[in-house]
Amino acid sequence: MRNFGSRTVSMEGGSNRGGRGRFLPLKPSRGGFVRPFGCGWFIQQFLAGNGPAGSPQIDSARGAPQADIFHYYKKAILKATALDRATRQEERQAKQQKRLISPENIEKLTERYLAGMPYKSSACRYHSFVVYFSNLQRLGWVEFSGIEEPSAFQDHYAAGQPRRYYRLTATGMAASEVAWANPFSALYGGS
Repeated sequence: MRNFGSRTVSMEGGSNRGGRGRFLPLKPSRGGFVRPFGCGWFIQQFLAGNGPAGSPQIDSARGAPQADIFHYYKKAILKATALDRATRQEERQAKQQKRLISPENIEKLTERYLAGMPYKSSACRYHSFVVYFSNLQRLGWVEFSGIEEPSAFQDHYAAGQPRRYYRLTATGMAASEVAWANPFSALYGGS
């Protein structure tokens, strides 16, 4: 087992000192929690109207609902992950067969990987995204733009919440990349 400092968890509920018990690291040993891009970066770029990672460009003054931001974030992560896997696979195959890398093969493999990847397999779940987004609101980096529209939930339950649009604030635009990478730390301090 690799040593990740004191960040281990005992499977038997005992202490992780003294060498007794079986311990699991809190992060995966192969690759860690690697994402092609962070959630904070995606939200900032999306609400700025830049259309990051193939997502649609929006009107930055109008903003977008949380559910839409989350949906496009998940789609972008899935696409980036599939493309990365396809590129690595094509590189291996090209090296084995002693040929040039084919962009057409990468596209085919990307589509195949994308078709086989479940929507819930990557990035965060919606509740985690809402909690993350609420931290951005507390920091004053995103704000309600004043636009609401009926939600599909309200078709069946009139008292349900409408879709609220959020936009990036001047403070959010001015925040550093480091702060956007870890808004929790920016909000509460520490590392």
